[in-house]
Amino acid sequence: MTTETKILEAVAQMLEALKQEIIHYSKYLIENYSQNKVDQEDVKQLPSKRGGFGILKGKIWMADDFDEPLKDLKNICSP
Repeated sequence: MTTETKILEAVAQMLEALKQEIIHYSKYLIENYSQNKVDQEDVKQLPSKRGGFGILKGKIWMADDFDEPLKDLKNICSP
């Protein structure tokens, strides 16, 4: 028994209101599937991004006097 036959047998036993719901749901699935297919094709075209350690190398720096006391706090910290 094929899938189509099973679907037709199940639908034949349903009330008209449920059949209408099946029509709406099947349209939704078709639209969603075609959208997923387009999204997957777009993903294949995107360049791969590099991630992990070293990704920000050269973009972040620290001042040479980072560990030195702040000038504003010199009065407070010095005895």
